[in-house]
Amino acid sequence: MAKENDYDYMRRELDKLDAAGNLRRLPHLEHDGRFVTADGRRMLNLSSNDYLGLATDKELRSEFLGRLTPEAFVPSSSSSRLLTGNCPIYEELEAELARLYGREAALVLNCGYHANTGILPAVADADTLILADKLVHASLIDGLKLGTARYLRYRHNDMKHLERMLHEYAPTRKRTVIVTESIFSMDGDEAPLRQLVELKKRYPGTLLYVDEAHAFGVRGRRGLGCAEEQGVTADIDFLMGTFGKAAGSEGAFVVCSRTVREWLVNRVRPFIFTTALPPVNLAWTLFILRRLVKMDKRRKRLAELSTRLHRALHEWGVPDLSSSHIVPLVVGESAETVLKAEALQRHGFYVLPVRPPTVPEGTSRLRLSLRADMTDEEMESLIQHLKDL
Repeated sequence: MAKENDYDYMRRELDKLDAAGNLRRLPHLEHDGRFVTADGRRMLNLSSNDYLGLATDKELRSEFLGRLTPEAFVPSSSSSRLLTGNCPIYEELEAELARLYGREAALVLNCGYHANTGILPAVADADTLILADKLVHASLIDGLKLGTARYLRYRHNDMKHLERMLHEYAPTRKRTVIVTESIFSMDGDEAPLRQLVELKKRYPGTLLYVDEAHAFGVRGRRGLGCAEEQGVTADIDFLMGTFGKAAGSEGAFVVCSRTVREWLVNRVRPFIFTTALPPVNLAWTLFILRRLVKMDKRRKRLAELSTRLHRALHEWGVPDLSSSHIVPLVVGESAETVLKAEALQRHGFYVLPVRPPTVPEGTSRLRLSLRADMTDEEMESLIQHLKDL
């Protein structure tokens, strides 16, 4: 039998993706504040996670740079935190996080993917059962697969289904971990955190892991997320958030007990074996965090814009499961979704198609990431062009 060339199988699979409208390519973009330019077209960026507009705020940058000394500008940690990378700014940031959340401890990691793929395998062994929402992020799914624990998926936000699974399976394991996002990244809807806490308390030996990546900075009186908004911060064993979205920086964190923190330092492989984030990055994060809690005006503006778009979709009879600033418009087939995204781009809105495998087959969508620095005129124009699609 003839042997194929080394890369022939890759080419065939790529051609299949292209034929199905699912081939991904890196875009060539030029950034200018709220806008991006691609193919000579300047567009409002509605595909980033810069929900509060902090990553593009030049006044904040100028203030930060005005305080930055040559001694504080350390562009690399040069090693993992367990070697020489644990600079004082790490401990200052973690102390601030623990104080804000009213918890014993916090741990900063390099990104949300590292947190989700590292923490779950570290805390769940073969005697552990993990029950995860059907629509949790790919990083959480990878975390489930990397560990030795048995894991099952409950129907999305279906508390009755979750309770049946707890009743049937939890007694067979020493411990159970419930895993969910607070605001789901693709549908923009929310988990019922209070009900999850009630279920956790009803079944001894159950822990709760909540990914607040898309809620941190945006929800709650001080922007600490849906857990703050729903009054359950103290009841979540692993509350994970990221700095790379609404906080306009990079990195992730988990707030927890002191015992859990010490365990994670010793067991989370992405934490142990990765060069730590640069101290200058941590300094920017702390600078933003101390202002973020007072940015209620931006949070209210984002909520107002979100409500305006949700109301328009409701008036048109368009299915809208979202209750947040993430607004998906499910089209169905990938090729048609690409065409609709291109139409919005021609009208000045950088909206991208989300296709399999990010979402299930037949549910390709436009994912609108609203931002607090949109003008009223931009929102009205967006609504009109969506209506005309």
